[in-house]
Formats: sequence, structure tokens, C-alpha cells
Amino acid sequence: MDTNAVSDYLSNSYTSAGMQWMDGAMNAIPNISVITQIELLCWETNADTEQKVKEFITDSIVCDIANDVITQCVTLRKEKRIKTPDAIIAATALSLKYTLITNNKKDFTNIKGLKIVNPHSLK
Repeated sequence: MDTNAVSDYLSNSYTSAGMQWMDGAMNAIPNISVITQIELLCWETNADTEQKVKEFITDSIVCDIANDVITQCVTLRKEKRIKTPDAIIAATALSLKYTLITNNKKDFTNIKGLKIVNPHSLK
């Protein structure tokens, strides 16, 4: 799960179909990159949302940057010239064969093998 997907969910920014789909993803055990964890903890928001973020992280599996993620990240950075945090998030999803949930598909375009779901596009 990308940071923007979590923040939009906690901000109730999705359509009803998007919120319903995200409810299912949130009720399962979410997987997030350590980068998503860092970005969420840096999010400047109110105390109530900050507590929800901490609870979300506690309930999630935080995927560390393993050697295969590093290898994938380096390849992505060289081939696609994407920012390091996005490359780590994409590499984590690729190496674990996860679907990336993100609202920012443009950061992850043309990455071979990366499956993406954008909850904003669900109807």
C-alpha cells in the first residue's frame, strides 16, 4: 500500500466503491513498505488521525528493505529514473509479488510486472 492510498482512506476521500474496496484491504492485514511507514509517520495531521496512522502501522506487516528489494530498486532507478522512495515501494511489491495500491499511477508507469490498483478509479 502506497502512502497516498492510506492517507486518502483515513481522510475518507474515496468514492463509496473505493471506500468499500479499501475497507476490505484494511480489514485484511495490510502490507506496507518501510518507506510508507516513514512517510505516514511524518504526515502532519491532527492527533486523532495521527493515532489512526499509528494503529494502522501496528496492524500492518511492514516490509523491510531486503537484498532482493535493493536489487530491484537499483534496476528501477537505472531504467526508469524514478525517485528512490517510489523505487523502493515498487521494488517491495515486485519482489513479494504484491499488487500495489496507489492513487499515483504515474509514478509507477511502465514498470514491467508491477500490478497496480487505484481505489479512486473503482466504481
